[in-house]
Order: sequence, then C-alpha cells, then structure tokens
Amino acid sequence: MDKVVATAVEAVADVRDGSSLAVGGFGLSGVPDALIKALHRLGAGRLDVVSNNCGALGSGLALLLAAGRIARVTGSYIGANKEFARQYLAGEIEVEMIPQGTLAERLRAGGCGIPAFYTPAGVGTRVAEGGVPWRYDGRGGVVVASPPKEVREFDGTPYVLERSIRTDFALVRAARGDRHGNLVFNRSSRNFNPLAAMAGRVTVAEVEELVEPGAIDPDAVHLPGIFVQRVVALTPEQAADKRVEKRTVTG
Repeated sequence: MDKVVATAVEAVADVRDGSSLAVGGFGLSGVPDALIKALHRLGAGRLDVVSNNCGALGSGLALLLAAGRIARVTGSYIGANKEFARQYLAGEIEVEMIPQGTLAERLRAGGCGIPAFYTPAGVGTRVAEGGVPWRYDGRGGVVVASPPKEVREFDGTPYVLERSIRTDFALVRAARGDRHGNLVFNRSSRNFNPLAAMAGRVTVAEVEELVEPGAIDPDAVHLPGIFVQRVVALTPEQAADKRVEKRTVTG
C-alpha cells in the first residue's frame, strides 16, 4: 500500500517513446513540474499528450514542447504559448482542440469506464460536423482534419457523441497526499488534476506535502488512492516554486 517512490526520475522511468500522457494543471496552477522535468531528462519522445493547455513561460509541458518531444496534443487552450501555436501552424505537431468541458468529461468518463457519452457542446459546429484542422502542412493546407461525429436527438434536443479518453500514464500535482495515494488539491489546481489522474492507467502524483495514512480526513479527500499508483514527495524548494503567468495590480 505504500506507493511512495524515491525520486521523480524513478517514478517516470518506464514512460517510453510514443506513450500517451494525461497531464494535470490549469494554466500554471497545479502543473506537475518535477515529473515533467524528470521526463525531459530521461528523453522520451513522440509523446501523445492530453492536457488543458501545453504549458507557458517555458515551464510545464512547454519544456517538452520546445525540445520536440511532443507529437500530438489533445487540449482546449493555446493561450499565450507562441511556440505551441508555431508548431501547430507549421505542421510539426498534431493538435485536437475541443471544448474545455468536453475535455474534462472525456477524461472523467475514461476513468469511470464509460466508453462514450452525448453532450450538447459542439452541436451545429465543426466540432460535430468535422473539418477542424488537426495537422497543417506548414503552408496553410490541412493534412489531417477531425472526422464528423454522430449526432442524436434526445427529447427533441441534438447531442454529439464524444469518446472517453484513457492514457498510458497520468502526471498530476497535489497539495497534500498520503502514502496510499489519497490526494488533496488546492483551488484551481483541482480543475483538471483529479480528472487526468482518473484517466491514466498508471498515475504518478507529485505532492507538496506528504503525510501518513489517516492524516487526511476522508471527507477532505479529492481523489482516492485507488486511482494513484505512485507518489513522489517534493522538496520544500520544489513545493514553493510556483510561477505567475500574468501579474496584475490594483490602484
């Protein structure tokens, strides 16, 4: 039951070329930076990544992106990541952009063993009709486009069929975790981390604070340890290293 692994490198050592990864984080919040850095150090490439966004300010998944280690991204937000946009438009990576809520539910459904579900999000758009560019040829032409999806009516309302997501691995970051893998997430880092963790066949969690079993009130657990296979305790320096994407001030 003790799922603690000594180092981040050891925790992701079996991630191979071509592996699929669900990665938690929302902007720069709750990003498993230590695990991503370890993966970068080990050199796995041609990765198929599922994440809300692909990092920013040279951190998180942006580290793997800049190194040419990512072959495909399933996400919902490009944001200010200029390298992500450049690689997509240049045809260097394949990108499946989908509604944010749909991405969240596809991950959750995968973790629950639900193969597909119907949603109203995307009905009447190219999300349902197909034709969304997944890969460009670098000259403005589309090499791969999204296929059309099944649309069905329920009680007179159309819904589009979306398939769930399962990945080989999941990398997440939690504020607290115990040795059994029970996790607690802080604020907006809870948006995608629990869902990504559920979707992974092997889920690795880096935790800012490692506690003994029983130290977390069962009612406070956001993700039960059944979904987590490995736990890595961050150093105080790693836990405190939190970047701010956009600083704002008030007068």
